[in-house]
Amino acid sequence: MIKHKEQRVGVFIDVANMYHSAKNLYSARVNFEEVLKTATAGRKLIRAIAYVIRSESDEEKPFFGALASQGFEVKAKDLQIFAGGAKKADWDVGIAMDAIKLADKLDSVILVSGDGDYVPLVVYLKENKGCQVEVLAFGKTTSAKLLEAVDDFIDLGQDPKKYLIMTQKKMKFIPNFIKRQ
Repeated sequence: MIKHKEQRVGVFIDVANMYHSAKNLYSARVNFEEVLKTATAGRKLIRAIAYVIRSESDEEKPFFGALASQGFEVKAKDLQIFAGGAKKADWDVGIAMDAIKLADKLDSVILVSGDGDYVPLVVYLKENKGCQVEVLAFGKTTSAKLLEAVDDFIDLGQDPKKYLIMTQKKMKFIPNFIKRQ
């Protein structure tokens, strides 16, 4: 796939999808700053939007602020809690709508998610808007159908040291003499 510095790119990050993938696969957090650098690949960034979920507590505020300071426009949605206790939090439709609205201003749409629900969006953007569509996600949790549909895929799991921030729980296995350096 051709990538050149004059390409206009939009990056759309499904934060919840990436958070849960990193947590479940690696017991780590995503380094979104590195993800954005890889996604843009020296090209002209038009918009970078991180879609987040707000819980009842405000403990996520510092994280949302960190995303904003890294160059992301942060869009937040409240966590829905249903009568039976079930919880729902997704941005699939919101991300799809924003990608479609911005597609005429972009050469490449970059989705940061492995969710197979985005396949119809990918097909639409390629066939009707002429956009290249790229996905960055962890290969182990990326839909096979999504992989078939996109023009390019970068597996963040191939370089976990670059794209993950290890939690303290994981770091306890590092010998003390290494920690001090």
